[in-house]
Amino acid sequence: MKSFMKAFLIYLALSSALAVAMAATTVPAAAKGCIKGALVGGVAGHVAGHHGLLGAAAGCAIGHHEASKNAKAEQNLKAVPSQ
Repeated sequence: MKSFMKAFLIYLALSSALAVAMAATTVPAAAKGCIKGALVGGVAGHVAGHHGLLGAAAGCAIGHHEASKNAKAEQNLKAVPSQ
């Protein structure tokens, strides 16, 4: 029992150190559309049969795709000179 506790504490310490290192080096991501899509997808997935996480993941992907598509279309509108 003593060796299990020691191994667990070592694992916990290493995991915590890794988490702190990863948190210190992260860069904020531009996840436009993901939050809104995840909320809508999570609710839809939950209502459709308690698959909220799957719905949230799909909603995030779709929301990000739509936001990217809209940003690209807006950029193309700015690039075209008006006559």
